[in-house]
Amino acid sequence: MDKTISLKKLFFTFLKINTFTFGGGYTIVPIIRDEFVEHQPLISEDDMLDIVALAQSGPGAMAISASLLTGYKLRGPAGAMVCLIASVLPCLVIILSINMAYRQFRSNFYVNAALVGISGIISAVLFLTTYRMGKRAIKDDHGFSVVMILVATALGMLTDINTALIILLLGFSGICITKFEDHTKEGH
Repeated sequence: MDKTISLKKLFFTFLKINTFTFGGGYTIVPIIRDEFVEHQPLISEDDMLDIVALAQSGPGAMAISASLLTGYKLRGPAGAMVCLIASVLPCLVIILSINMAYRQFRSNFYVNAALVGISGIISAVLFLTTYRMGKRAIKDDHGFSVVMILVATALGMLTDINTALIILLLGFSGICITKFEDHTKEGH
């Protein structure tokens, strides 16, 4: 992609996204994807999948990591810093505001009702995002992801193996299998 975006526009885009996206890190992914893959085609679908994978594997909040990595992809270290600030700023302002008015919010019927409604919408957004990205991943890897998901689910439900160990084991298996497939393709 040879288009660029100004740091100012990047800041205000991520400020808007992070201000009005509720529900945690995974709800921000479809918004970022729609903005930078569909509306302003600055990132390819494959690059977006890579950004999400990296954001998931790193420490910290998914929304912050996804924003930071997107900024880095678009404008390098300066873009990463701009997106980091734009992502953290709404969180700080909202948390400080809620903290100051906590007692009033806690017992407000309308606020509680709005939060319950938002949770249903967030579930639908997460389902659609997972479906889109899963469909793309399955198409690209010919069902390998489905096998890994089924193995992880079976091991998690039917054994007492620590979940972190299952993730590490399957991650290592995926790396080995991918390297083997790449090596086999190069040999032919």
